[in-house]
Formats: sequence, structure tokens, C-alpha cells
Amino acid sequence: MKEAIKKESIEWLKAFAIGIIIFVIIRAFFFSNYVVEGESMMPTLQDGNKLVVNKVGYKMTDFNHFDIIVFHANENDDYVKRVIGIPGDKVEYRDDHLFINGKKYEEPFLDDYRKQVSTGRLTGNFTLEEITGEVTVPKGKLFVLGDNRLGSWDSRHFGFIPIDQVVGKVSLRYWPFNEIQFSF
Repeated sequence: MKEAIKKESIEWLKAFAIGIIIFVIIRAFFFSNYVVEGESMMPTLQDGNKLVVNKVGYKMTDFNHFDIIVFHANENDDYVKRVIGIPGDKVEYRDDHLFINGKKYEEPFLDDYRKQVSTGRLTGNFTLEEITGEVTVPKGKLFVLGDNRLGSWDSRHFGFIPIDQVVGKVSLRYWPFNEIQFSF
């Protein structure tokens, strides 16, 4: 009887240890948690929101316009921003409208913020060439902007980000619970 209990206890410990190892592997290589710090992505994301970042998606698939990503801004900080320009894109803002490769794009994720802003314009006029000296987004780079265009430190200030600095795509906002969201 004692021998059977001992064997079952050992089996439970093995199962628990294997579960922990699998959790650590999934956490390290596939998903990560991220806490939003600051207001650069308002109103889409708020300071203190907790996110799940998919680390695998950008290793296997292409980047898409308007994806929200987390990337290493420097050795100590990660930023969360929206992808506006991918390699080969010519990005321009005129009269508060986004043009990518000459085509006008709507940005419905900015609609709520536009209603709150009294200045009338969220994003000043610019071309990539004026900001970076490049006509198009170079190979291996991205052009990113925060949704809080009046208060975001983004590619308009620090230029392109290297694709290899991308941690992953934001897949889920899970905190606060009343704002759970899967797609942005």
C-alpha cells in the first residue's frame, strides 16, 4: 500500500515537472506578457494594460500594415507601436491622411481620438524622405507610429526600427478584464 502511494506520488511529481518545463518553453519561445507603460498608444492601449505578445508569428509570417508590435527600443526598454510602413513602402502624411505608396488609407483606430483632440490634426504632414532621408522603408526595417500621434515617441523621432528587434505581435489585451480584446 505504501509502495503504491510512493509510486503514484513520484508519477505526479514527474508530471508536474514536465508541465513546468513545457510552460517555460512555451513562455520563452512562443508568447510573452507585456505591460503598457505610457500613453503613446492611446486610446487603443492605455498605461497599465496587460498584453500577450505572440513571439512566433513574426518568425514565420510577413509584417502587415497596422499590426501592433512590441520591439526592443534599446537594451533596457521595449516599445509598443503600430506598423505603418513595411520594406519598400513610401509613407506620407498630408492633411492628416495616411498615404502608402500613393494610396490613401483609412485609420479607423484613430476615430475616437480625433473626437477628443481640439487641434483638428493628429498627425503633421511629412514624408519619409523629410524624416529619414530615405524615399522608401529599407529592406529589414519598419516604420512605426503610436496611436497617440500628438504624444508618441516613434519613427518620426528615432527613424526606422530593425525587423530583428521585433519581439512579436500583440495578440491579446487581458487586463483590465472589462477591456479584453483579441484584435486591434
